[in-house]
Amino acid sequence: MALDVINPILTMPVPVWPMRESPRFGITSAMRNTATASLAIAEFREFASFSPCEQRYIKRSLDVGLGRQDAFKLWARDGAEMASIRSQYVAYQDLKVLRCDPPVETSLDGVDGYVGKLVRVSAFDLGQGRLGCFSAYRFLYERLIGPMVRPWLPAAFCGAAALPQIRPDLRKQLLQSISEAAATAPGWSPTAPRFYPEWVEQEAA
Repeated sequence: MALDVINPILTMPVPVWPMRESPRFGITSAMRNTATASLAIAEFREFASFSPCEQRYIKRSLDVGLGRQDAFKLWARDGAEMASIRSQYVAYQDLKVLRCDPPVETSLDGVDGYVGKLVRVSAFDLGQGRLGCFSAYRFLYERLIGPMVRPWLPAAFCGAAALPQIRPDLRKQLLQSISEAAATAPGWSPTAPRFYPEWVEQEAA
């Protein structure tokens, strides 16, 4: 599977004017609400393009990483998943650091510590075999950590996917899924995600 969807968040131009109602610039609450709704719809459509397995893992991971729900109660169907979720809670302890102190993009100071932690957490998620492409990985991590992590995701994804801990067939699938556009993006939007998928009743297996 090579779902090479370019995230509209990455390509959408970021407004440079003050986001307030102003006759001079023509910025109104209605315009802001329309832009927000459009972005949320685009994110919803991207999420819908992922496989059911990827969708389920993303929702489970957001429950674990954001502390939204009891992930054991909602997502553990057997002992193996119970153990996986328990390990995920441990692996996600590094998210606290990753959310607080990203390095400056123009300097190498702090890169080793930050990217090292990001690769380690990413390796856990990719090693579960539930995320089959860069797009699904990026969708998850933008929400787990925030928009400030976007510049570091291609490097962390490739580094984690290339580790020997990832089985060879999955390693090949993952590395082939990242597009040239995603790997060589000239810039990244600071816009926060709008759509956060959650558990629904009768959740598909």
